[in-house]
Amino acid sequence: MRDLVRLTPRNWAIRARRRLDHGLMVDMSLYAAFLVAAFALCITPGPDMMFIVAMGGRGGPTAGVMAAFGVACAMLVHAVAAALGLSALFTALPTLYHVLRWAGAAYLLYLAVKAFRDRSVPGEEGTGAVGPGMRRAFWQGAITNLLNPKVILFNVAFLPQFVNPSLGHVQGQLLLLGVTLVVMGFLWDGSVGLLAGRLSSFLRRSARVNRWLNIVSGTVFTGLAVRLVVTSPK
Repeated sequence: MRDLVRLTPRNWAIRARRRLDHGLMVDMSLYAAFLVAAFALCITPGPDMMFIVAMGGRGGPTAGVMAAFGVACAMLVHAVAAALGLSALFTALPTLYHVLRWAGAAYLLYLAVKAFRDRSVPGEEGTGAVGPGMRRAFWQGAITNLLNPKVILFNVAFLPQFVNPSLGHVQGQLLLLGVTLVVMGFLWDGSVGLLAGRLSSFLRRSARVNRWLNIVSGTVFTGLAVRLVVTSPK
Protein backbone atom coordinates (compact mmCIF):
# COMPACT_ATOMS: atom_id res chain seq x y z
CA MET A 1 0.00 0.00 0.00
CA ARG A 2 2.87 2.38 0.85
CA ASP A 3 4.50 1.58 -2.49
CA LEU A 4 1.30 2.54 -4.26
CA VAL A 5 1.20 5.85 -2.40
CA ARG A 6 4.82 6.65 -3.33
CA LEU A 7 4.26 5.82 -7.00
CA THR A 8 4.10 8.86 -9.24
CA PRO A 9 1.85 8.73 -12.33
CA ARG A 10 4.95 8.39 -14.52
CA ASN A 11 6.40 5.51 -12.48
CA TRP A 12 3.03 3.77 -12.45
CA ALA A 13 2.81 4.11 -16.24
CA ILE A 14 6.31 2.68 -16.66
CA ARG A 15 5.55 -0.31 -14.43
CA ALA A 16 2.23 -0.91 -16.15
CA ARG A 17 3.92 -0.86 -19.54
CA ARG A 18 6.58 -3.32 -18.40
CA ARG A 19 3.94 -5.70 -17.10
CA LEU A 20 2.02 -5.35 -20.35
CA ASP A 21 5.16 -6.02 -22.39
CA HIS A 22 5.95 -9.14 -20.36
CA GLY A 23 2.37 -10.33 -20.54
CA LEU A 24 2.30 -9.99 -24.32
CA MET A 25 5.87 -11.29 -24.78
CA VAL A 26 6.63 -8.25 -26.94
CA ASP A 27 8.01 -4.75 -26.47
CA MET A 28 5.12 -2.50 -27.47
CA SER A 29 7.35 0.38 -28.56
CA LEU A 30 9.33 -1.95 -30.80
CA TYR A 31 6.12 -3.50 -32.07
CA ALA A 32 4.73 -0.08 -32.99
CA ALA A 33 7.93 0.70 -34.89
CA PHE A 34 7.65 -2.68 -36.59
CA LEU A 35 4.10 -1.94 -37.75
CA VAL A 36 5.26 1.27 -39.42
CA ALA A 37 8.22 -0.42 -41.08
CA ALA A 38 6.13 -3.43 -42.15
CA PHE A 39 3.47 -1.20 -43.69
CA ALA A 40 6.11 0.68 -45.67
CA LEU A 41 7.49 -2.62 -46.92
CA CYS A 42 4.05 -3.93 -47.88
CA ILE A 43 3.08 -0.93 -49.99
CA THR A 44 6.46 -0.73 -51.73
CA PRO A 45 6.31 -2.53 -55.09
CA GLY A 46 8.52 -5.60 -55.09
CA PRO A 47 8.89 -8.99 -56.78
CA ASP A 48 5.93 -10.54 -54.96
CA MET A 49 3.63 -7.66 -55.86
CA MET A 50 4.75 -7.77 -59.50
CA PHE A 51 4.10 -11.50 -59.58
CA ILE A 52 0.62 -11.07 -58.08
CA VAL A 53 -0.24 -8.31 -60.56
CA ALA A 54 0.90 -10.56 -63.41
CA MET A 55 -1.18 -13.45 -62.08
CA GLY A 56 -4.22 -11.22 -61.73
CA GLY A 57 -3.62 -9.96 -65.24
CA ARG A 58 -3.59 -13.50 -66.61
CA GLY A 59 -6.38 -15.11 -64.60
CA GLY A 60 -8.63 -12.37 -63.30
CA PRO A 61 -9.53 -11.19 -59.77
CA THR A 62 -9.76 -14.66 -58.22
CA ALA A 63 -6.34 -15.65 -59.54
CA GLY A 64 -4.81 -12.44 -58.22
CA VAL A 65 -6.23 -12.93 -54.72
CA MET A 66 -5.34 -16.62 -54.60
CA ALA A 67 -1.79 -15.88 -55.78
CA ALA A 68 -1.52 -13.35 -52.93
CA PHE A 69 -2.83 -15.98 -50.50
CA GLY A 70 -0.25 -18.46 -51.75
CA VAL A 71 2.52 -15.92 -51.26
CA ALA A 72 1.21 -15.18 -47.75
CA CYS A 73 1.23 -18.88 -46.80
CA ALA A 74 4.78 -19.21 -48.08
CA MET A 75 5.78 -16.14 -46.08
CA LEU A 76 4.34 -17.80 -43.00
CA VAL A 77 6.56 -20.83 -43.64
CA HIS A 78 9.55 -18.50 -43.91
CA ALA A 79 8.58 -16.77 -40.67
CA VAL A 80 8.33 -20.07 -38.80
CA ALA A 81 11.68 -21.13 -40.24
CA ALA A 82 13.27 -17.88 -39.06
CA ALA A 83 11.77 -18.30 -35.57
CA LEU A 84 13.10 -21.87 -35.34
CA GLY A 85 16.53 -20.89 -36.60
CA LEU A 86 16.34 -23.11 -39.69
CA SER A 87 17.80 -20.29 -41.77
CA ALA A 88 21.17 -21.16 -40.24
CA LEU A 89 21.29 -23.90 -42.84
CA PHE A 90 22.34 -21.28 -45.37
CA THR A 91 25.46 -20.62 -43.32
CA ALA A 92 26.30 -24.29 -42.93
CA LEU A 93 25.29 -25.24 -46.48
CA PRO A 94 25.81 -22.26 -48.83
CA THR A 95 25.08 -24.52 -51.78
CA LEU A 96 21.48 -24.78 -50.58
CA TYR A 97 20.99 -21.08 -51.26
CA HIS A 98 22.06 -21.43 -54.88
CA VAL A 99 19.99 -24.57 -55.41
CA LEU A 100 16.84 -22.79 -54.25
CA ARG A 101 17.71 -19.70 -56.26
CA TRP A 102 18.12 -21.58 -59.53
CA ALA A 103 15.05 -23.71 -58.87
CA GLY A 104 12.99 -20.57 -58.29
CA ALA A 105 14.33 -18.97 -61.48
CA ALA A 106 13.55 -22.11 -63.47
CA TYR A 107 9.98 -22.17 -62.16
CA LEU A 108 9.46 -18.52 -63.06
CA LEU A 109 10.77 -19.17 -66.56
CA TYR A 110 8.34 -22.08 -66.84
CA LEU A 111 5.47 -19.71 -65.99
CA ALA A 112 6.83 -17.20 -68.50
CA VAL A 113 6.84 -19.78 -71.30
CA LYS A 114 3.25 -20.75 -70.47
CA ALA A 115 2.21 -17.10 -70.64
CA PHE A 116 3.99 -16.48 -73.95
CA ARG A 117 2.43 -19.59 -75.50
CA ASP A 118 -1.10 -18.86 -74.27
CA ARG A 119 -3.37 -18.43 -77.30
CA SER A 120 -6.70 -18.89 -75.51
CA VAL A 121 -9.68 -16.86 -76.66
CA PRO A 122 -11.23 -14.48 -74.08
CA GLY A 123 -14.12 -16.17 -72.32
CA GLU A 124 -13.00 -19.74 -72.94
CA GLU A 125 -11.26 -20.09 -69.58
CA GLY A 126 -14.40 -19.05 -67.72
CA THR A 127 -16.35 -21.98 -69.13
CA GLY A 128 -14.37 -24.52 -67.15
CA ALA A 129 -14.36 -25.29 -63.46
CA VAL A 130 -13.11 -22.47 -61.27
CA GLY A 131 -11.64 -24.73 -58.60
CA PRO A 132 -8.53 -25.94 -60.46
CA GLY A 133 -7.71 -22.38 -61.52
CA MET A 134 -7.88 -21.15 -57.94
CA ARG A 135 -5.68 -23.96 -56.70
CA ARG A 136 -3.20 -23.41 -59.51
CA ALA A 137 -2.90 -19.69 -58.75
CA PHE A 138 -2.43 -20.46 -55.05
CA TRP A 139 0.31 -23.02 -55.60
CA GLN A 140 2.11 -20.92 -58.17
CA GLY A 141 2.24 -18.03 -55.71
CA ALA A 142 3.35 -20.29 -52.85
CA ILE A 143 6.02 -22.17 -54.81
CA THR A 144 7.47 -19.01 -56.32
CA ASN A 145 7.91 -17.47 -52.88
CA LEU A 146 9.15 -20.65 -51.21
CA LEU A 147 11.86 -21.07 -53.85
CA ASN A 148 13.16 -17.54 -53.24
CA PRO A 149 15.95 -17.82 -50.64
CA LYS A 150 16.19 -14.05 -50.47
CA VAL A 151 12.89 -14.02 -48.56
CA ILE A 152 14.44 -16.24 -45.90
CA LEU A 153 17.48 -13.97 -45.62
CA PHE A 154 15.18 -10.95 -45.40
CA ASN A 155 13.28 -12.42 -42.45
CA VAL A 156 16.54 -13.24 -40.69
CA ALA A 157 17.83 -9.68 -41.14
CA PHE A 158 14.59 -7.77 -40.57
CA LEU A 159 12.58 -9.45 -37.81
CA PRO A 160 15.28 -9.63 -35.06
CA GLN A 161 15.62 -5.85 -35.12
CA PHE A 162 12.26 -5.61 -33.34
CA VAL A 163 12.85 -8.32 -30.74
CA ASN A 164 13.62 -7.51 -27.11
CA PRO A 165 15.68 -10.44 -25.74
CA SER A 166 15.25 -9.22 -22.15
CA LEU A 167 11.56 -10.14 -22.32
CA GLY A 168 12.39 -13.76 -23.15
CA HIS A 169 10.38 -15.94 -25.52
CA VAL A 170 12.50 -14.81 -28.47
CA GLN A 171 11.01 -17.44 -30.76
CA GLY A 172 7.51 -16.33 -29.78
CA GLN A 173 8.37 -12.70 -30.51
CA LEU A 174 9.81 -13.62 -33.91
CA LEU A 175 6.73 -15.66 -34.73
CA LEU A 176 4.36 -12.84 -33.72
CA LEU A 177 6.28 -10.38 -35.88
CA GLY A 178 6.28 -12.82 -38.78
CA VAL A 179 2.55 -13.49 -38.56
CA THR A 180 1.85 -9.75 -38.39
CA LEU A 181 3.91 -9.18 -41.53
CA VAL A 182 2.10 -12.02 -43.30
CA VAL A 183 -1.37 -10.65 -42.46
CA MET A 184 -0.47 -7.11 -43.48
CA GLY A 185 1.12 -8.34 -46.69
CA PHE A 186 -1.88 -10.44 -47.66
CA LEU A 187 -4.35 -7.61 -47.04
CA TRP A 188 -2.36 -5.29 -49.29
CA ASP A 189 -1.27 -7.79 -51.96
CA GLY A 190 -4.74 -9.34 -52.07
CA SER A 191 -6.25 -5.92 -52.78
CA VAL A 192 -3.65 -5.29 -55.48
CA GLY A 193 -4.33 -8.68 -57.06
CA LEU A 194 -8.07 -8.06 -56.95
CA LEU A 195 -7.78 -4.69 -58.67
CA ALA A 196 -5.35 -6.01 -61.27
CA GLY A 197 -7.67 -8.93 -61.98
CA ARG A 198 -10.75 -6.75 -62.38
CA LEU A 199 -8.92 -4.43 -64.75
CA SER A 200 -7.63 -7.35 -66.81
CA SER A 201 -11.11 -8.93 -66.95
CA PHE A 202 -12.39 -5.74 -68.52
CA LEU A 203 -9.50 -5.47 -70.96
CA ARG A 204 -9.59 -9.12 -71.99
CA ARG A 205 -12.79 -8.56 -73.93
CA SER A 206 -10.44 -7.81 -76.81
CA ALA A 207 -8.45 -10.73 -78.25
CA ARG A 208 -5.58 -8.40 -79.10
CA VAL A 209 -5.42 -6.95 -75.59
CA ASN A 210 -5.70 -10.48 -74.18
CA ARG A 211 -2.60 -11.51 -76.11
CA TRP A 212 -0.79 -8.35 -75.05
CA LEU A 213 -1.55 -9.04 -71.36
CA ASN A 214 -0.11 -12.54 -71.71
CA ILE A 215 3.07 -11.10 -73.22
CA VAL A 216 3.35 -8.56 -70.39
CA SER A 217 2.84 -11.31 -67.79
CA GLY A 218 5.47 -13.49 -69.44
CA THR A 219 7.88 -10.57 -69.52
CA VAL A 220 7.32 -9.94 -65.81
CA PHE A 221 7.96 -13.60 -64.96
CA THR A 222 11.13 -13.56 -67.07
CA GLY A 223 12.35 -10.38 -65.40
CA LEU A 224 11.76 -11.83 -61.94
CA ALA A 225 13.70 -14.97 -62.91
CA VAL A 226 16.65 -12.93 -64.18
CA ARG A 227 16.56 -10.75 -61.06
CA LEU A 228 16.62 -13.81 -58.84
CA VAL A 229 19.68 -15.20 -60.64
CA VAL A 230 21.82 -12.09 -61.04
CA THR A 231 21.19 -10.46 -57.66
CA SER A 232 23.73 -11.63 -55.12
CA PRO A 233 22.73 -12.21 -51.48
CA LYS A 234 23.50 -9.47 -48.99
